[in-house]
Amino acid sequence: MEIPRYSIVMPDSADLPTSPAGWRLEHSYARLPQAFHVSLMPTPVREPRMVVLNAPLAESLGLDASLLNDAALFAGNSLPPGAEPLAQAYAGHQYVHFTMLGDGRAILLGEQITPQGDRFDIQLKGPGPTPFSRRGDGRAALGPMLREHIISEAMHALGIPTTRSLAVATTGETVWRQDGGLPGAVLTRVAASHIRVGTFEYAAARGDKEALRALADHTRQRHDPELEGGHTEFFEAVMERQARLIAQWMHVGFIHGVMNTDNMALSGETIDYGPCAFMDAYDPATVFSSIDRHGRYAYGNQPRIAQWNLARLAEATLPLFHEDEKKAVEIANGLIETFEGRFKHHWLAGMRAKLGLCTDEDDDAALIESLLDWMNETKADFTNTFRDLTRGLGGSPEWHARWRERLQRQPQSTDEAVTLMRRSNPAFIPRNHKVEEALAAASHHGDLNPMHRLLTVLASPFDHTQDSPEFSQPADNTEGYQTFCGT
Repeated sequence: MEIPRYSIVMPDSADLPTSPAGWRLEHSYARLPQAFHVSLMPTPVREPRMVVLNAPLAESLGLDASLLNDAALFAGNSLPPGAEPLAQAYAGHQYVHFTMLGDGRAILLGEQITPQGDRFDIQLKGPGPTPFSRRGDGRAALGPMLREHIISEAMHALGIPTTRSLAVATTGETVWRQDGGLPGAVLTRVAASHIRVGTFEYAAARGDKEALRALADHTRQRHDPELEGGHTEFFEAVMERQARLIAQWMHVGFIHGVMNTDNMALSGETIDYGPCAFMDAYDPATVFSSIDRHGRYAYGNQPRIAQWNLARLAEATLPLFHEDEKKAVEIANGLIETFEGRFKHHWLAGMRAKLGLCTDEDDDAALIESLLDWMNETKADFTNTFRDLTRGLGGSPEWHARWRERLQRQPQSTDEAVTLMRRSNPAFIPRNHKVEEALAAASHHGDLNPMHRLLTVLASPFDHTQDSPEFSQPADNTEGYQTFCGT
């Protein structure tokens, strides 16, 4: 068997020095072929100031939050010990169109090794231009960075795999966008990795099979080190993570808004919180993104788009499935065809839990779909409908009777069913109007109190004892609400 030129081995982190603040940075991604990254420094800013530091996340990373209140570090004016900053190269299908991309406003500082031995990317978002900026300024505005902080922490509390926000710092500089001048900011993002479907598309587009194989070996060793098989088993693991993730999005009414292939992480984490939003009134055609004019990434389309994105990953990695192209295509197509079944399995399991169904019956899917049909017809609030069910309310009288009969056919008690429902149905989600209120207060008035109140509620989304109607009710009028990519 031919040995690839680039041998990727995760280094032994046992001997990594630890800084006083707890930084233990490693750089396995930087050992990939140079085509995948460009070394560069963040561009210093005029007047960095801390906005928010995620102390619980810092602690989980092995960092001492008391020593991290360092605006210069989180704005990119200084670097943590051991940092080797770089911008990553990747490509992507953006609304079907293929484009060579890269980190146009992000710089990876390194991979933090936690006390448990886990590895997480530490990335600055908005630290200045890179070779991939494509005439952009490489900067970010405070509002979009706080949106990512709020939504990613809410997703984490909901139990949905996600990148997270360690800190947000303002820059003291103005970022100019179509809607005028905005306060600049830098977000520090933490991720299992930033390797995307688009990273593999980039390697394939360059026609470098050795680099493609090196990337695949690196990604497998990073996310699936237990797999001893070849690319087929790894692809199945990636596909299973995506099927589970999209099902979890659907369970809470989350709409990503920009499911381009460069925004699908092979780690199975939700990444990029630009035009994302949560659905209030149930409608599978719901779209909030200002640029999604044809509903490609609507709520109900997300499973289909995930499968489409995975098909692009399969195309990019065909040489890794089999040396014979025809055989490789057969293998890839066979795998892609299993996505729908994988997604439906996770979706149905989660929806059963939302209804308190502890056992499986053949007609459960029909029971669930009939409830969703009623919700669509009546424009019922998605989150509150399921929250009402935990109290024995909700649905049409006919459907409610069917549901009660179904519950009675399972051996579990009513209390057990209710407990399952309370664990599966959030009482609180990031209501779009509350997020907008918090962002407006912070961006225009320097008032962080609304954001902190919102974050406190969202930290315990399944606490059904909280009496906080201010955060549980939808807006009176959501017509015309739009979200934006923030670039």
